[in-house]
Amino acid sequence: MKLERIDDDGLRRLVEAFYARVRVDEELGPIFNDAISDWPEHLGKLTDFWTSVMLTTGRYKGQPVPAHMKHRSRITPELFERWLGLWAETTDAMMEPDAARALQDKARRIAQSLQLAMFFRIDADQPTGSNGIPERVAAS
Repeated sequence: MKLERIDDDGLRRLVEAFYARVRVDEELGPIFNDAISDWPEHLGKLTDFWTSVMLTTGRYKGQPVPAHMKHRSRITPELFERWLGLWAETTDAMMEPDAARALQDKARRIAQSLQLAMFFRIDADQPTGSNGIPERVAAS
């Protein structure tokens, strides 16, 4: 199998292969399949996302945090780890080694940002230290 590069075609093939795996995953599949009614359209949007992130194309115009917040009741931090595991397996299998590492690093940072936005908040009523910073971050 020819290993893919980080270019438009390589990212499109990666996104299609990865989400084919997600759709049949016993934990991720039901959530994604319930949330997405038009897979071809969504795969195009996801390809635009990854080309924007990795190639700075600027084609992605969505808002990932609000899109994920709609499904917050079904998404757990552990599912992010499962998603990242499948992403690592797929990128390792399909992409050149340096490309796979770059995609995995970027996905890990994106997942961390999404998790912070979805699951953690600073409670305005909690005590603050002398520096004005809350003493703890509360999980919501």
